[in-house]
Amino acid sequence: MTERLSATVEEDEAGVRVDRFLASRWTDLSRARIIALITEGAITKEMDDGRRVVPSMKVRIGDTFAGTPPLPIQAEPLPEAMPLSIAYEDDDLIVIDKVAGLTVHPAPGHWSGTLVNGLLHHCGDSLSGIGGVKRPGIVHRIDKDTSGLMVAAKNDIAHHGLASQFEAHTVERAYLAYVWGVPGATRGRIEGGIARDPKNRKRMAMRAYGKAAVTHYRVLRAFGVGAAEIECRLETGRTHQIRVHMSEMTWPLIGDPTYGRVSRARKAALTPTALEAALSIRRQALHAATLGFIHPVSGEHLIFESSPPPEIKELAEKLSEMQA
Repeated sequence: MTERLSATVEEDEAGVRVDRFLASRWTDLSRARIIALITEGAITKEMDDGRRVVPSMKVRIGDTFAGTPPLPIQAEPLPEAMPLSIAYEDDDLIVIDKVAGLTVHPAPGHWSGTLVNGLLHHCGDSLSGIGGVKRPGIVHRIDKDTSGLMVAAKNDIAHHGLASQFEAHTVERAYLAYVWGVPGATRGRIEGGIARDPKNRKRMAMRAYGKAAVTHYRVLRAFGVGAAEIECRLETGRTHQIRVHMSEMTWPLIGDPTYGRVSRARKAALTPTALEAALSIRRQALHAATLGFIHPVSGEHLIFESSPPPEIKELAEKLSEMQA
């Protein structure tokens, strides 16, 4: 068990909800975690007057609340040693430059070899627990075969703070994408709900009834009429969002095995060398290049940049030769 915590209500604190009061006192625990502990009966009111402690009860001067939060239990995924490219790390969070091919989160039938397994090994005792479970807090994901930056929390406070920023759409996320075809406008906004494709549950599709999704794009370079280098900035973060939006707008990502169907005309618009490079890449040409957010504990504005991996750089070089 962990150290027993106690807090007595002072005059200027009376009248607030008990969960808010305890969150202001026990700053190592998030308000969500405190609510869970109250619900579990792990927090009690000393010199009980017969009232059961509930998150919404209002505290009075002199009330004393105490509890002993249980130690975080081990998460189901096991720690695994693996090479990780770390862009930033402190006591509260870690920013990873993920390689393509690495699944982020364990799932049935795939409990090992994921980023979470690697973070459990790397972070070790620096994980103080998310919701009482000793695991990294994954607040967003990028597809297995997309490379680039993502952030994970090490404790409840960081997890709550980061999740709030993602929910409010204040996190800066820019992706570098290479697509078949060239948008008619040099910049634009794509808005379209995303849901499971009813004909293929492994695919997503734009549907009016889907979850709201907005992608902002800017054409960085056009390679003739056959391909383009595009910056995509996410206002929302739905499953396969950029891949679906680009495909639905008829600019599918080069190398995308799910959404990357392309016409013969667009292939013919590339030089033989550029076409060979486009057909050789074995995953979607998408890289999470920029990640910016407010540190949930220090309040510092952090921004990170990541260079594309070799296979995308090689593709860019071959396409660039068309401009020479």
